Amino acid sequence: MDEFSYAHRDTSPESSGKGLARFNKPNIPPELQAVREGAFEREIPVAGDDTLCFLMAQVAAVKPKRILELGTAVGTTAAAMALVCPDAEIVTVEKDERFYKEAIKTFQLCCPNAKIKPIFGDAGEVIEVLAGVFDFIFMDSAKVQYIKYLPRLKQLLPRGGVLAADDVLLFGWASGEAEVPKKRRMFAAHIEEYLAAVSSDEELITSVIKVGDGIALSVKK
Repeated sequence: MDEFSYAHRDTSPESSGKGLARFNKPNIPPELQAVREGAFEREIPVAGDDTLCFLMAQVAAVKPKRILELGTAVGTTAAAMALVCPDAEIVTVEKDERFYKEAIKTFQLCCPNAKIKPIFGDAGEVIEVLAGVFDFIFMDSAKVQYIKYLPRLKQLLPRGGVLAADDVLLFGWASGEAEVPKKRRMFAAHIEEYLAAVSSDEELITSVIKVGDGIALSVKK
């Protein structure tokens, strides 16, 4: 199995015939589904069916003109968002060079006419130099950095803009459904700090949803 720069487990549904997994099936082309299945086999961090369905539904509702994604991986979520909003400009940032190169191939294969701008670099550095605003931001990068990125991401959001932070309930640690291992307490503390910040921020309306490994959906007032 490949070694990647950060650990992530396969978040695809364990059983496709039980529970909500029966209904949460992304409406995507077979080419994109093949990319996802290949990523799952290698345990590359790509969104599972329930998360991808939720993300596509949100993007379809918001109809953003500009989308920012932090954490491209191999490009499956950016490609899916482009299929839902073909006229949207999508800026997606990835720091792992192998993922970045695979993402470019994904975009060429699955949505060659999409307005996707992949950026190879550190998300924290990239967001500081981005210009303009983004109507929808999907954050699926290093979880410990979520709280650090928040002030700048709020600046990049217009009124009514949406910030979706993925994996905020990872392994059930932040929700208290699972005990946090001693070696991961600092990691969990950063996630909880982010959740506390967006939940209490007077500029945001936030709902934490048990979709996939948890999504914090925040709307700027």
